Amino acid sequence: MRTELAASPLPTGYFTSLEGQFQAQEEATRLIGVLSAISVALIFLVLYSRYRSAALALMIMGNIPLALVGAVVALWLSGQPLSVASMIGFITLAGIATRNGILKVSHYINLCAFEGEKFGKAMIVRGSLERLTPVLMTALVAAFALVPLLLAADAPGKEILHPVAVVIFGGLVSSTILDTILTPVMFWLWGERPLERLLKLHSAEAF
Repeated sequence: MRTELAASPLPTGYFTSLEGQFQAQEEATRLIGVLSAISVALIFLVLYSRYRSAALALMIMGNIPLALVGAVVALWLSGQPLSVASMIGFITLAGIATRNGILKVSHYINLCAFEGEKFGKAMIVRGSLERLTPVLMTALVAAFALVPLLLAADAPGKEILHPVAVVIFGGLVSSTILDTILTPVMFWLWGERPLERLLKLHSAEAF
């Protein structure tokens, strides 16, 4: 819109000004962008303070882009634009996706710390299978709760809630499916050294 206005010169003494809802949405978008960056940084700091490993923290946060893939596809399929409401859904989705990663990685660590497992494919397969049911249960419950908002796109008062529901629903689908495959693979490739270091530091503490 600003490009189109800049390309349309006005006579001397005249000017254009974008205000109202457009200006408010533009400011809100910038604010949400800044807050999103701060949220991601804080998530990383909290995870690093807990696991004392940048590799494990990034491994868990790898679920965020996995969730965003499904959210973007869901917006595209539903014909929804990128709005302030959908951006709020992205932030909520980031927290849900991170929690799924925490559940899985923490269980791998606890299996080695308290149940005599050694790092290897057998431990990762066991931990993934044991965490599959809790992750699926929470994802399915959240998805079912969003169905009324997904089906009520034109209902009065649902204009803001519908894009949020679309983003979260699509992100839940993609993050649940991709996390089941990729998180165990990432832990197998890059998790051994951080795991050993963490077990030495916190040998009697559960994760």
